[in-house]
Amino acid sequence: MGKTTKAVQKITLSASRDIPFDRLVLSQANVRRVKAGVSIEELAADIARRTLLQSITVRPVLDEAGAETGMFEIPAGGRRYRALELLVQQKRLAKTAPIPCVVRTDGIAEEDSLAENVQRAPLHPLDQFRAFQALREKGQGEEEIAAVFFVAVSVVKQRLRLAAVSPRLLEVYAEDEMTLDQLMAFSVSPDHQRQEQVWEAVQHSYNKEPYQIRRLLTEGAVRASDKRAQYAGEDYIVAGGAVMRDLFQQDDGGWLQDAGLLARVVAEKLERDADAIRAEGWKWVEAAPEFPYGHQYGLRRIPGTRRPLTEDEIAQVETLRAEAERIEEEAAATDEVSDDADARLNEIEAEIDALTERPPMYDSAEIAMAGVFVSIDGSGKLRVERGYVRPEDEPLVVEEANEVAFAGEGSAQGQDGYDAADGIEPGRADSRVITAHIGGRAEYEAEPEEEDGLKPLPDRLLTELTAYRTLALREALGNEPGIAYLALLHALCLRLFYRYGAESCLEVEAKSVMFGAQAPGLGDTPLAERVDARHQGWAAQLPEDAVELWDILSGFDSDSREALFAHCVALTLNATHDAYNRRPRALAHAGRLAEILGLDLTAAGWAPNGDNYLGRVTKARILQAVREAKGEQAAQRLEHLKKTDMAEAAAQALEGTGWLPEPLRTKGVETIVMPADAAALATHDAAVDDSADVTGERVEAADPPSAEHDEQVEPHEIAAE
Repeated sequence: MGKTTKAVQKITLSASRDIPFDRLVLSQANVRRVKAGVSIEELAADIARRTLLQSITVRPVLDEAGAETGMFEIPAGGRRYRALELLVQQKRLAKTAPIPCVVRTDGIAEEDSLAENVQRAPLHPLDQFRAFQALREKGQGEEEIAAVFFVAVSVVKQRLRLAAVSPRLLEVYAEDEMTLDQLMAFSVSPDHQRQEQVWEAVQHSYNKEPYQIRRLLTEGAVRASDKRAQYAGEDYIVAGGAVMRDLFQQDDGGWLQDAGLLARVVAEKLERDADAIRAEGWKWVEAAPEFPYGHQYGLRRIPGTRRPLTEDEIAQVETLRAEAERIEEEAAATDEVSDDADARLNEIEAEIDALTERPPMYDSAEIAMAGVFVSIDGSGKLRVERGYVRPEDEPLVVEEANEVAFAGEGSAQGQDGYDAADGIEPGRADSRVITAHIGGRAEYEAEPEEEDGLKPLPDRLLTELTAYRTLALREALGNEPGIAYLALLHALCLRLFYRYGAESCLEVEAKSVMFGAQAPGLGDTPLAERVDARHQGWAAQLPEDAVELWDILSGFDSDSREALFAHCVALTLNATHDAYNRRPRALAHAGRLAEILGLDLTAAGWAPNGDNYLGRVTKARILQAVREAKGEQAAQRLEHLKKTDMAEAAAQALEGTGWLPEPLRTKGVETIVMPADAAALATHDAAVDDSADVTGERVEAADPPSAEHDEQVEPHEIAAE
């Protein structure tokens, strides 16, 4: 007997038909109650553009006898109905327009509604990314795509950037082996090969966080916020340099990908700027992106002169100041400064600065012996330091005081038989007796010569006489504190402003010590700016000729002398630890000075980061810093991180805490250090937990999702119900 085959039951699909819109009503069987997805207005606009892309499921409305009434209710497709209803209200669709519908008579209405919504598979984000890419390839611009799908242009750019990631990584994402946040991180770099290398690297690492991927992709690149990028960024772009941007989180302008090209264009632009300054006639011009802090020490600076304001310029300044005063008075009356008023005050300040702060002018003779340093300041602007004279370029100083009267037989003489200094004939002493005062010029009194002439005093006798005079001067000066103070200030200023030690008889060695190592960015810190500004302010008040210095200092009032004295003494201070020159007692004295001065490095602007501390110590010290400032739990959150990532996370955690490493702490000045006893530690940790510890948030959310991020993570429902 042959084997019988059971017949497969055939499926009969529900009938479809066009039903006039005015015959449709909403059904109470629709399970959708919560609004979600695209708005009714956006869906109506989409239907108006493309017509209805999906039929509406309806059921006949029956009367009490079970007969059809000619009306149809909608258990599934309510949002589409409301969108059509809006078009009818807007007179864009006729009330009797035929609507394609699927007519259902079997089953339960609620089941139809639930099935239509639950069984619909959402569009995978990657499909949307690729769809946007296909639309752009077919000629649609980003703005047009954004308008059609009712999203921001930035969202379209983000989708297109994600679609441009390496095809290999897109397939990994499609297989759910990579998160959307990780894919976003890979979009930072356009280099597919580098993207794939980083993906392979993170596969063998326990840290696969997006911030780690971004860090690896931007290794070797230069941040756009770097002063070199700020200075020559436009030249870099013109030269074809690529800029990596992160469209999914704040990136401060991104990263300049080609560090070598940036270095070249910076050097070329600096050289062009330096050439323009060389054209001014300076003896030398040195150009570099950055000079070590204190590079100008040991050089005398010519202050130059500033052209006085004209009567018209003075009138402009007075008018601007009057306007500023009027705005401030109006603001004081209303107890509020409007944005427009604040902006105008800033404009007035800039205009006054432009009128009053003009570059100094230099004499041609000064330019011929002085030079200029050209570099980049912390904000990326050109820094030009004019008027520095090197010691070897200083003009020769002819001593007016002839020392022949004090010299022995070996005094220097010219080859022509005359004294090299004053042209005195050999064998004849200067017929003057020298009388000196500290810091002043030598004065001479005529003395009659014997008929047979005077011979120079023997060296031994001269030494003995001047030794007695020195002792007498010491005794007299020791009884006059005011003159002693002035003499010391005079000696300090000679060394620190003029570098002329020979002008003073005080053998006080005043030197401003160069830093043993250049701390990163030290010259661009507000601290350095304040010290330099104070130095330049005093330099402007002192005479150009060191011979006039004593008289100028004598004319200063006591407050000015004390302030200048403090500045000079401060420049000689050296509290730097040098491995080759250990000075434990000197450093202990520096600590004592810091204690007396109440030195607070936090207030001075120091804060720990990867460059100045955290990236240069062991992981144990990083964790210790976080533990002291934020507590044990905060430190534990960082323990699993690699050192580089730990340093970055610790810098965020320590921000604003005032924590300082041990060498920067001052006895008696409060620093944030955790209490030693366990009870206090537990209390602190509990308080940290209650206040949503910042450390935890920053570490766990190193790539925080933005509002756009939230929107784009679920891009599936562009036209979903």
